Amino acid sequence: MSCRTTINGFTTNIVSTSIAAVTHSSLHLPNINSYSFLSVGRRRRRCSITNPNSVNHFFRRSDTNKKLRRRFKAYTGFLELPLLPFPSDQVLVPSEAKTLHLFEARYLKLLDECLLKKKKLFVHFVLDPIAVSSTSKEASFAARYACLVVIEKVEQLDVGALVSIRGIGRVTLVKFANADPFLEGIVLPLQDNVPQNESEVSSKVLELKEALEGLNSLEIKLKAAKDEPLLTQTANSLDWALKEPSLDCEEVFIPSFAEHVSFAALQNISGSTHSEMIKLQKEKLKAMDIKETLERLETSLSFVKNNVSMTAAKLAIQSLNMQ
Repeated sequence: MSCRTTINGFTTNIVSTSIAAVTHSSLHLPNINSYSFLSVGRRRRRCSITNPNSVNHFFRRSDTNKKLRRRFKAYTGFLELPLLPFPSDQVLVPSEAKTLHLFEARYLKLLDECLLKKKKLFVHFVLDPIAVSSTSKEASFAARYACLVVIEKVEQLDVGALVSIRGIGRVTLVKFANADPFLEGIVLPLQDNVPQNESEVSSKVLELKEALEGLNSLEIKLKAAKDEPLLTQTANSLDWALKEPSLDCEEVFIPSFAEHVSFAALQNISGSTHSEMIKLQKEKLKAMDIKETLERLETSLSFVKNNVSMTAAKLAIQSLNMQ
């Protein structure tokens, strides 16, 4: 089920599961202490973090930001950006939207840095505990499934801020540059291989788009009876992918249109059960590892068709219960 999860300094509209993130490409982080990173427990994956000193007010008007911003460090195909770690069951895929409630001082500093100096960009990634020694009090971590994100909206609250973010594309975290007051690292883009048969990819994109539109129609009917907001996560991600939004970012970090659409299919469906959410998490992890756009389009299409059947069945049961 969908829930609002709090991880000390931030709160996210995400789903909690126990899926472990396992991938061949990760950065090993040996013996990280609780001040430098979110500390993920060995078994329950419970996150904790120490409270740093207070910080000055972070929220600035966007029109004054333009004069104060400095260009972030750019290397040949690399970017140096703030990093925000999450537990391994909270992977974010490109085109996906998420709302964070930031209220701890270090994360407000991170937000301030992104708005003023980093063109509203930072990196969302997951920490996976590995090779914990029974004699050691500190764990080692692997940084995996990194996704470049853009801040779309910031709403100031009495305590902290609600921050709406959007996944742009996968990145590889190659080096940590700073850990105080928040994490910063150097990343490089990670995109699919160039497709050999573009016409086949285009055809599959159209097929997936039609399937997602059909799923969205069913979701709206399912939600309407419950007096819920009619904008689904499926439509939100698909609309963003179809618009091919202009981003203040080097082109090498922005995936192709087809790649964005392939990820747009991996969204939470209205009324999902716990087992369905676990399946979604598995699909996300698998999709993040795939390097061929056509392969991901095909797996996403299969996933969406299954969701169409599942949602249609739920709608039929809902109709019977209303009679």
